[in-house]
Amino acid sequence: MKLARFIFTAPPRAAGWSLLTIALAAATDARAGEWPYFVTYSHQMEEPGNLEIATRSVTGKVPDGNRFAGTALELEYGATGWWTTEFYLDGQATSRESAFLTGYCWENRFRLFSREHWINPVLYVEYERINGADRSLLEVVGHDGREDLAGGTAEGRLEPVREIETKLILGSNFKGWNVSENFIAEKNLAHAPFEFGYAVAASRPLAMAARADRCNFCLENIDVGAELYGGLGTHEAFGLRGTSHYLAPTVSLQLAGGTAFRVSPGFGLTGSSARFLLRFGVSYELAQFGRAVSRLFR
Repeated sequence: MKLARFIFTAPPRAAGWSLLTIALAAATDARAGEWPYFVTYSHQMEEPGNLEIATRSVTGKVPDGNRFAGTALELEYGATGWWTTEFYLDGQATSRESAFLTGYCWENRFRLFSREHWINPVLYVEYERINGADRSLLEVVGHDGREDLAGGTAEGRLEPVREIETKLILGSNFKGWNVSENFIAEKNLAHAPFEFGYAVAASRPLAMAARADRCNFCLENIDVGAELYGGLGTHEAFGLRGTSHYLAPTVSLQLAGGTAFRVSPGFGLTGSSARFLLRFGVSYELAQFGRAVSRLFR
């Protein structure tokens, strides 16, 4: 089943598309400038008033299940210099089964210090309201593994999941390199113990000196790096036993017009992991979106 077919299964209303089209046309000089990570968060915050529209998708197959594709549509807004808020709409498509929306998430990130330091801490809080068929795989916690990806989506769709997720995000920039570490704690509000996970990543652009002229495929617009992420069990059984872990190289291309593309092949490192996950995404940043919207209502 093609992922593109799923994305357009439930198109938004015409009015929403009209507003989006106007905003895109007004933001020709926007630039996203993100690190090329899919699971790991850096300490970088969204610029105040800017809106980023992005998708993060993943596809894979486990031995006892069908090939799946999970997608998260993201709307990220810079509320202030120290607060970034983001809304996710999740969905999945599984071959020989079905495609449907699996829920939504609302996240908030709070930077603790305004100035850049050697290590920059950020606090993350997210509320998730999804179902058991969700395949977005935005993090790995507890004993998440390939068995969770093998279950039928019809049964999982009937399983409501409401969770609170917190992260301690640490980020550092040094001589062109970004190094980021995340510690994750997640709690199902209905049942189950606290679940823990981690994600670490490092990346840098292929060139540090920017060209004087505007270009798309310059080396400074290409970031390369790698992520390592996985589960750390629960508060009842903390540790690496029976957990899944992934190593994933990452590459991103930032075009001059504000569009960025990312891709990351991920390789399972343990018997509990899926053997291979392919992640890909695209984003577009609308500079000063908040100011443009406020002018419409004056």
